[in-house]
Amino acid sequence: MKRNLIIAIDGPSGAGKSTLGRMLARALNLLYIDTGSMYRAVALAVLESSISSTDDVAVESLAGRVDIDLKGDPDSLRVTLGGVDVTEQIRSEEVTDLSSIISTIPAVRRAMVARQREMGKRGAVLNGRDIGTVVFPDADVKFFLTAVPQERAARRFNEERAHDPNANFEETFADMAERDARDSTREDSPLKAADDAIIVDSTGLSIDEVFKKMMSQVERRAGASPPS
Repeated sequence: MKRNLIIAIDGPSGAGKSTLGRMLARALNLLYIDTGSMYRAVALAVLESSISSTDDVAVESLAGRVDIDLKGDPDSLRVTLGGVDVTEQIRSEEVTDLSSIISTIPAVRRAMVARQREMGKRGAVLNGRDIGTVVFPDADVKFFLTAVPQERAARRFNEERAHDPNANFEETFADMAERDARDSTREDSPLKAADDAIIVDSTGLSIDEVFKKMMSQVERRAGASPPS
């Protein structure tokens, strides 16, 4: 297998990007980069500072200087902010909502893209919303994962309920729909499938079924060996 293989996985919330990205990285012995966690870390940094989230210039400046790192193997990826493990904190609803908003700021995206390119140049599986279109337009294999909104919302709701017993499906669905609209209509790096991306609809499929489909494509396009 090509040592610096780049696999891009894009798609909306709840499509399975994180789970499948980890599975592919583990199977192919590649670095796993969850780009969404990087934007969440910036959002947390904003919340912990005296900066207003509506002050684009200040948020841009902060994004350019904060120390964000991803450590560990795909199944135990830890996110650090200024050397502090914030893996759990960045999953809060407040951080999730703000990360979607600040990710629309062009300078924030440029700062994160530069870091993602540097981290991934030795080979990686990256997931996000603009990996195949902006971050690594020349990726060896590009996937665009999707599923019907109801199923994606159900997956997200189950994740939220594991941390918050008061989670509400209707609110989760509404929040997801709002984020989908914001991500797909933003002027800078909107969510969309790259022209040469492999579209994978996971509706009604198990994670293992989707994984086998994706590994088959990686083998065909990049010469990687599928798991036994």
